[in-house]
Formats: sequence, C-alpha cells, structure tokens
Amino acid sequence: MEKLSKQEEEAMLAVWQCGIGFIKDFLDVLEEPKPPYTTLASTIKNLERKGFIKSEKMGNSFRYAPAILEEDYKKKFMNGFVSDYFENSYKNLVTFFANEKKISANELKEIIKLIENPKS
Repeated sequence: MEKLSKQEEEAMLAVWQCGIGFIKDFLDVLEEPKPPYTTLASTIKNLERKGFIKSEKMGNSFRYAPAILEEDYKKKFMNGFVSDYFENSYKNLVTFFANEKKISANELKEIIKLIENPKS
C-alpha cells in the first residue's frame, strides 16, 4: 500500500467520513478552501486506480465507497513511518516526541496505562 499525497489523504478522509457517496457528497464535507469539483473527481479516480476506492455506476454517474478501512491505512502508514524514520522502534518514536516536548509526562502515563490495561 503506497503512501497517499496530502490531497489524496484529504479526499480519502472525506470518503471515509461519508462511507458511500458521490463526488458532490465528498466535496460537501471537505474543509475550506475546497478543491474544484473536477480536481476532486480526478483525485477520486486516482484513488480508485490505486485500489483505495471502489465505484459503482449509477445512471450517468458513479457512486464511490472506500475499498480499505481507515484503520488499516493508519496501521500500514504508521508501521512504515516508524520503520523508515525510527529504526522500527516505537520507543525511539516516543523518545523523539518527549525530547521535542511534544508529549507531556501525563500523556506518557496515560499511554503506559493503555499498554498495561488495553481493554479499559
């Protein structure tokens, strides 16, 4: 699974948010500044070609739906990110954010609780 561009990710977020819909539906949920309709349509077609979206012909237009779950994309992306930038070590990732003061001690404690008690 390849990494999506910022434009493609924004389009996919709209698709995941809508679930199933038409280009106009996805355009409606995008934040300002919204891309032109034709730009979004082109991006959606690219995502379909890449296997992220599936389509169904309905009259003169197409209805689209995600072909992959948002959670699956996040897992794949994060695993690749950690592998590429942090030597496949989540400890190195957390250490980086702690050193950059992007994560607090309280947040780290919450993370530890989640690790120790994953179902709570």
